[in-house]
Amino acid sequence: MEQKTTLIVRGGGDLASGVIHRLYKCGYQVLVLECERPSAIRRKVSFGEAVYDGTSYVEEVTGRLITNIKECPKVWAAGEIPILIDEAGESVKSLKPAAVIDAILAKKNLGTNRDMAPVTVGLGPGFTAGEDVDYVIETMRGHNLGRIIKEGSALPNTGVPGLIAGIGKERVIHSPAAGEMKNISRIADIVEKDQIIAMVGNVPVKATISGVIRGLIRDGYPVFKGMKIADIDPRAEQKKNCFTISDKARCIAGGVLEVLLSCGILPDVKTEEN
Repeated sequence: MEQKTTLIVRGGGDLASGVIHRLYKCGYQVLVLECERPSAIRRKVSFGEAVYDGTSYVEEVTGRLITNIKECPKVWAAGEIPILIDEAGESVKSLKPAAVIDAILAKKNLGTNRDMAPVTVGLGPGFTAGEDVDYVIETMRGHNLGRIIKEGSALPNTGVPGLIAGIGKERVIHSPAAGEMKNISRIADIVEKDQIIAMVGNVPVKATISGVIRGLIRDGYPVFKGMKIADIDPRAEQKKNCFTISDKARCIAGGVLEVLLSCGILPDVKTEEN
């Protein structure tokens, strides 16, 4: 008799969702732990949006908000992914997953440790393989993206986004002030440089380059000055890809999957019949 292997992924943003989607498609049972107020930019490909809407959809896979870990079996049986608000990761002890993947991408460790599961994986900087987690996955664009690190840490955060069509920091927009977001444009809109795409209070947010809005923080979100609030892809022809998992997320997902398989954590485990 076989049963599905259970994994926990901390975080439901776009890179985390690429990992979650891959693991789901490979047959694992995944529980996603989110914070009370996710701040995803690429909301159309983030399972964490279920915190606000009750459900989320990423490439034909459904995430569903639950309020108790006991609801997991019902959601899994429906072919969906349960999303639970549990910022501290308290559900880990109850569920006893085969692995915990920290995909919060906070650039620091927010509580994940090697005692949480037989295998622990941290995405990006803030973790040290062999100390607070077993493995680290490189998340910086470039030659080593998705590489598994067995000792040491990922490259430190530079604060400068990776290049897309030769454009780096200009494609990411940070809030010019503190206040509540009021979106004028929407994800997948084609915009011109200096076009007003949103307001923060009474302060306009202007497009830094021409292109397609790939990510835009949720309307009404209370932002602080300097907070990342939007992402513009200079390649207007990439409009359709605002609704699909990125190459970066898929690459990172491959690294996570390799860790699990190399550690013998398969999607299905055989159990003895009574």
